[in-house]
Amino acid sequence: MDLFEHHAQKTANASRPLADKMRPRNLDEFVGQNHVVGEGTSIRHALENDRMFSMILWGPPGCGKTTLARIFANETRCHFLHFSAVLSGIKEIRSVIEDAKNQQTLFRKRTVLFVDEIHRFNKSQQDAFLHHVESGLITLIGATTQNPSFEVIPALMSRCRVITLNSLSEGEIKTIIDRAVKDKERGLGNINLVVNPEARSHIIRIADGDGRVALNGLEIVASMVVSEQDPAHAKTPVHITLQDIERALEKKALLYDKSGEEHYNLISAFHKSMRGSDPDASVYWLGRMLSAGEDPMYIARRMVRFASEDIGNADPFALGIAQSAMEAFKFLGHPEGELALAQAAIYMATAPKSNSIYDAYGKVKESIDRSGALPVPFHIRNAPTELMKALGYGKGYKYAHDYAHAYVPQDYLPKALQGQRYYVPTNRGYEKTIKEMLRKWRRLKEQEKKTKKGTDGDKD
Repeated sequence: MDLFEHHAQKTANASRPLADKMRPRNLDEFVGQNHVVGEGTSIRHALENDRMFSMILWGPPGCGKTTLARIFANETRCHFLHFSAVLSGIKEIRSVIEDAKNQQTLFRKRTVLFVDEIHRFNKSQQDAFLHHVESGLITLIGATTQNPSFEVIPALMSRCRVITLNSLSEGEIKTIIDRAVKDKERGLGNINLVVNPEARSHIIRIADGDGRVALNGLEIVASMVVSEQDPAHAKTPVHITLQDIERALEKKALLYDKSGEEHYNLISAFHKSMRGSDPDASVYWLGRMLSAGEDPMYIARRMVRFASEDIGNADPFALGIAQSAMEAFKFLGHPEGELALAQAAIYMATAPKSNSIYDAYGKVKESIDRSGALPVPFHIRNAPTELMKALGYGKGYKYAHDYAHAYVPQDYLPKALQGQRYYVPTNRGYEKTIKEMLRKWRRLKEQEKKTKKGTDGDKD
């Protein structure tokens, strides 16, 4: 490297965002996700023994997906390639495959391929990887913010282990901020920066579990405060206050958010008032949060969740009302959009309540954890080809619309789970109608089974 290249590289490094500079270089520097990378975990074992396996990293933005992939790149002896699903297509995929073949033939090296935003690949692009992942030519590491069950083809999913990552906790975001403030090599340690506790708490709240957002916010306010500093006092500590954060990030600190406790107290009061069917208290706590500067989208998201968790099918319209209120606020903003949120809050409070869906889905997850991926019964499998039909796919399926009231008794759950009841509707609101329909259908099903049993007995 000559003098000009060295200077160019130094300039490029200086212009890199703080979030990129502070990116952990190994697992010991990595913050959070201890359930994934802690001592004794499969990923740490695979990395320490250079035995990487195909996986899909699924988690929210800023939780460490790309950072983990880069750590794998630094610490594995495999040939490592970074691939963006946003910028690449089939042509680039073929080039990657050829590169992997050359690495295997010429250097006896395995190729680890990191695909960022793998959910953006369509089916044919994912299919292009499938054979090479299966043959072992490529070890695939995909990263996605979307549920891979819906975005990644089943054949590829079956060859990868899904690793679920979580949003970073407030304590973990605090650790990331403190490291950046102290680090003299890659962070802001040479500035002699002091972040006041209230300012740091506000950055943490704004970050909402996203480490990248926290570091970006810290960098913006530090740059602003340092540029305003009197040159005569360049060596004195640079204090960042809550007012500095509000001014730099244009995010008002909540009037009640001194320790963070009151923030959670108010959202709890709002949620419980709606659950308790008190429209007056619900709209009051909504107003309290909005007047204090709470993010309206945070409140709207809580109402969307409430519509499914606490109302469910007792009033199927509640979910649409909550989503419409969110869109209305996005369209109108303050102050007009606040009325849409108030309308939704009052609707949620006065709607009939049921947590049956919440309970049902909890039971489903427990059942899946306990029984694993049970096979789909043959009669409800997809049968698009003659071969599949010959193997019995779709055989015996009864098309509901061919029967009275578009209902015919037949089993849809895997054999090991037949008879299992996950959803138990209440007698409130529309769920009362659902309960009556289910009772009628299940009675028909029992009669069908008795008739079939009798017929089988006659044959014997």
